[in-house]
Amino acid sequence: MDANRSAITSARPKLEVDGQARPELDSGLLRLQVSDTTDGLATCEAEFGNWGANAQGQLGFLWFQRDVLEFGKRFVVKLGDDTLFEGKVTAIEARFPALTPPTLVVRVDDPLQDLRMTRRTRSFERVSDADVLHQIANDHGLQTDVNLSGPTWPLLVQANESDLAFLRRRMLVADADLVVADGKLTAHPRPSRPRPAMTLVHGGTLRRFHVAADLAHQRTSLHCTGWDVANKQAVSEEATTSSLGNEASAGDSGPQILQQAFGARHDTVSHRFPSDAASARSEAESHLRALARRFVRGHGETDTDVRLRSGASVQLDGLGPLFSGAYGLSEVLHRFDDTHGLRTEFTVERAWLGRP
Repeated sequence: MDANRSAITSARPKLEVDGQARPELDSGLLRLQVSDTTDGLATCEAEFGNWGANAQGQLGFLWFQRDVLEFGKRFVVKLGDDTLFEGKVTAIEARFPALTPPTLVVRVDDPLQDLRMTRRTRSFERVSDADVLHQIANDHGLQTDVNLSGPTWPLLVQANESDLAFLRRRMLVADADLVVADGKLTAHPRPSRPRPAMTLVHGGTLRRFHVAADLAHQRTSLHCTGWDVANKQAVSEEATTSSLGNEASAGDSGPQILQQAFGARHDTVSHRFPSDAASARSEAESHLRALARRFVRGHGETDTDVRLRSGASVQLDGLGPLFSGAYGLSEVLHRFDDTHGLRTEFTVERAWLGRP
């Protein structure tokens, strides 16, 4: 365990609204769900009891005054001193179930909600994906932490898309994780994800887990074709297993096993219009890596920890020679209720299967 981390984790999350601790919300919390994926934005849903005696001793609704739970207020979920989630309130829901007291639900989106709610049609000329990310971050007053390499694109078009949807599409091509971390819009290449920050062991902190290696979506190579406007000629680039680099160095990759078991399986990246060879190669390689990472996918449950975030890495042990090892987290769901307490469900993926 990290020497700077406590061996004891609070059984209940703590809540802050607009920078102020709210113990009355902590004690009234019935249910909490924090969802974090690599495909969208992180969201939180919190449900509170909404009937009882207020500070003046009067019986009635507790949270309809909108002085505490209000649209646009900053809402923070903490585990001890660590922040599990931070965002702004975007929805308030009242529930009136049969035979039980009413409740109030707030839904909260992380800072990417500004990008999700801004839809545009525009074009970018002679830019890299890093240039586009910097410009969109500047549009929303966000600082950046960007480490992307890739070609300069002659023309990129954002056609009636939200800024978030457009950036997600560009990060697929750049093969990068897009998150808001420490108040910055962050994009780092997925192949260079840091080593796992924590280890989960079957029979210990890994409460349950199931995993499958599936060749259904694997390909041994991908082609991407287009037209080089400047040179007036067709371009065609191919991505093969060499595009995986060291991502499958600890075992056998999905494309390798597919080749051995069934022979070559080629495919084409469709609906893309690369304008030169470098663009076509980038498209083909990023799509092949994305498919390869879906080869081994697992779903599990463990104790809640703020280090479990989409885009991070985790070490899973005690799963035998085929499935032990490092994985990338693609989905994380932190849950709390009075029956089961805190726990985290997650989805992991990787491009390789261990050797017997």
